[in-house]
Amino acid sequence: MRVLHFLLGLFFSMSIILVLLVTSIEAVLYWSPDYFEREYDKYEVTDEVNMEMDDLLHVTDVMMDYLKDKREDLQVVTRVDGAWRTFFSQRELDHMVDVKNLFLGGLALRRICLLIVVCSAGLLHLLKGRLSAILPRAMCTCTGVFFSALCLIAAVAATDFTRAFTIFHEIFFDNDLWLLNPREDLLINIVPEPFFVDTAVRIAAVFGGSVLLILAVCLLSLYHGKRRNRRHQNDSIGTAI
Repeated sequence: MRVLHFLLGLFFSMSIILVLLVTSIEAVLYWSPDYFEREYDKYEVTDEVNMEMDDLLHVTDVMMDYLKDKREDLQVVTRVDGAWRTFFSQRELDHMVDVKNLFLGGLALRRICLLIVVCSAGLLHLLKGRLSAILPRAMCTCTGVFFSALCLIAAVAATDFTRAFTIFHEIFFDNDLWLLNPREDLLINIVPEPFFVDTAVRIAAVFGGSVLLILAVCLLSLYHGKRRNRRHQNDSIGTAI
């Protein structure tokens, strides 16, 4: 029974961490005020693509709504170099379909994980498991593993981000549509590699901070649990004497 309790605790903990990961990505991309505008200013993107900031931000808003499935298509007409044109090429449109599917898949994964969290906690309660003892231990184990993996990925990316970025695309995309031409495709110019570096660092910071917060809460819970057990043992010894 103890093994089953611990496995349910691991399912609970892994699901919580995946929820935090997906939420960290969403927080950076959607909940950070003026994030894209600051990045565009930082890398002088408007000069690179010959667009006004307001037009570029409009394209960005359309793109982000599309990724969340708030609009069916990504066709947007805007001013580039003073002339009206469609912003995305057909290759970019095809690639963004894959990006949208990946993003929506992440949101679906979060919903599944939240269901696993509820079911795991419910089963532990039905099986008379001590949630206050099982869940903090399991969470400490999982946070240690995930945080170690995050540090390893960060170290590899810091050594050669371009290579890590390529590997990421090769893993999550089954075609080469993500290989865009900066002379023809505007998308690669508005989100250059340094933009992805900044975004990855920001996501890692948000995710790492949330994981460390969870770890601190779990360690504190275990510490207080041990103190209570010691007091109970001392009280029992005193009563016996």
